[in-house]
Amino acid sequence: MPGDPTIRVLLVEDSRTQALQFSHALESQGYGVDWAPTAEEALERLNGPLPDLVIADFHLPGMNGDGLARQIRLNVRTRTVPVMMLTEASEHGIERKGLESGADAYVSKSTPPDIMALRIKALLRRSEGGSPDATAATGHGERVAYRQPCLAVVDPSRARLGFLRTLLADEGYAVEMVTDMAQVPALFDRAADWDGVIVGLFQGGRLDLDLCRAFDALRTGDGSADGPSFPIVAIEPAADGAGGRLADAFASGADEVVGEDVDPEVLVVRLRALVRRKLVRDENRRVEREWREQQLDLQRARAEALAAEARASLAEALARANSELEAANVQLRDAQAKLVQSAKMASLGELVAGIAHEINNPLAFSLAHQATVERLLGAALAETGENGPGAQALAKAKQRVASMRVGLKRIEEIVLNLRKFSRLDEGEFQTVDVPASIETVLSLLSHKLSTGVEVVRQYEGARELYCSSALLNQVVMNIVGNAADAMEGRGRVTIRTASDDETYTIEITDTGPGVPEALRERIFEPFFTTKPVGSGTGLGLAIAFSVVEAHKGALAVGSGPNGGARFTITIPRRTRP
Repeated sequence: MPGDPTIRVLLVEDSRTQALQFSHALESQGYGVDWAPTAEEALERLNGPLPDLVIADFHLPGMNGDGLARQIRLNVRTRTVPVMMLTEASEHGIERKGLESGADAYVSKSTPPDIMALRIKALLRRSEGGSPDATAATGHGERVAYRQPCLAVVDPSRARLGFLRTLLADEGYAVEMVTDMAQVPALFDRAADWDGVIVGLFQGGRLDLDLCRAFDALRTGDGSADGPSFPIVAIEPAADGAGGRLADAFASGADEVVGEDVDPEVLVVRLRALVRRKLVRDENRRVEREWREQQLDLQRARAEALAAEARASLAEALARANSELEAANVQLRDAQAKLVQSAKMASLGELVAGIAHEINNPLAFSLAHQATVERLLGAALAETGENGPGAQALAKAKQRVASMRVGLKRIEEIVLNLRKFSRLDEGEFQTVDVPASIETVLSLLSHKLSTGVEVVRQYEGARELYCSSALLNQVVMNIVGNAADAMEGRGRVTIRTASDDETYTIEITDTGPGVPEALRERIFEPFFTTKPVGSGTGLGLAIAFSVVEAHKGALAVGSGPNGGARFTITIPRRTRP
């Protein structure tokens, strides 16, 4: 059965070839694999998210595998992570050394892949319900007193496991031998008392495997993390798993399977590793419960402190709310100005579209027929001759028709300029012909720029600029329009452009009364105006400032050389993306 893809295995192996082989085998089982070539690097990895299992070679450069296992067991955060030790050696001394260092299992690298997979699943099954990432609180609360570990030995053969009583008692365990199967239900009732269960698989049928399943069901019956967590060790006559009994025992819930002829010292070491892991897991659960209780107490204390602080700082909160309300009002006014401008430009766009539709058709009709009439009058005049009857009237009519063409062309030019100024895509950046755009603005302002206002053009900057057309249409129109109003029909407006590799500058200077120093900080505020009531909305310069700001530029006001106002627009130059 494939493994859980969310389970992560940390493989510690200095041989890249063997690491690739093990990684491939584990990944084929569905596990995620992280590789570390040394124990030191593995410990560094453990500072991050914890793996579900550590598989380490005993022989490593620098710190050996047993040293790594000890370090894992010494750290309260990592001590419940299961550790499997690998080695090429088969000496019992090496196995005992690895297990005594804190490893949970000792496996030869030559173990068949299917048995290796079963051992990994058994280790992961044992670790279920643990909480390796929990932060244990130590030194607080009542600690559980040391108690003698209790083991239950179920020996259906009535004699073959009798040697375990003395062997385990000498190791400090309390042992209860059960040789009568009728007494097994009593063991089930006391499942929480056991730190380990040893089952002899000597009946040769399914009864002993069913017994393993029954004990395993006690550990998983209610699904609670606080239920019994004792390990199950199966002892069978055939240590090599002949007949499939080894695999069946693991599948039935056994956490370890050993042969009856195993070295007693090795059996004790394996039991010690299993029981140690169970006791550590129980201690972890207790510490975690304590920690949760402390967190609840801390949350209650914090809630009470926050309530008291809230009552004491009501005045401060009210002042802060007023300040936030004032800031919100400022933002609202800015938004209102932008909405007004947006609505105005949308309405103007619709108006221009309507004008274009209503005027262009009859305008085209009139221009076409004017040309026809002018041509026919010319032909009639040619036939009549200069001295013929009605020649003088025909000549005068031809002159009037030619004058009509000048007026119709002027109407066509005005409509075209309106469409250029108020195009619907004015917010998009595009390459703009600066002199041509400024001339369009001046044409639209011709009713303000009467014969008494002189416009001086100094186009010294680059001809093209990548920007929003609103920069020239709205900003330049608002500033030049204000200048014309301030000069009351007489004076001079100078428009100068300049550019370098970094910036583009448009400077507009007039010979009007200028902007008083006291008002220069306010003229860009929405709805602020110095014009008489009904003569202005106070939005022109506010909109101009917003447009320049959208270009990441600056709009400054100062005094001109002749005492008037000087507005300087500076924006960074951009390139078309």
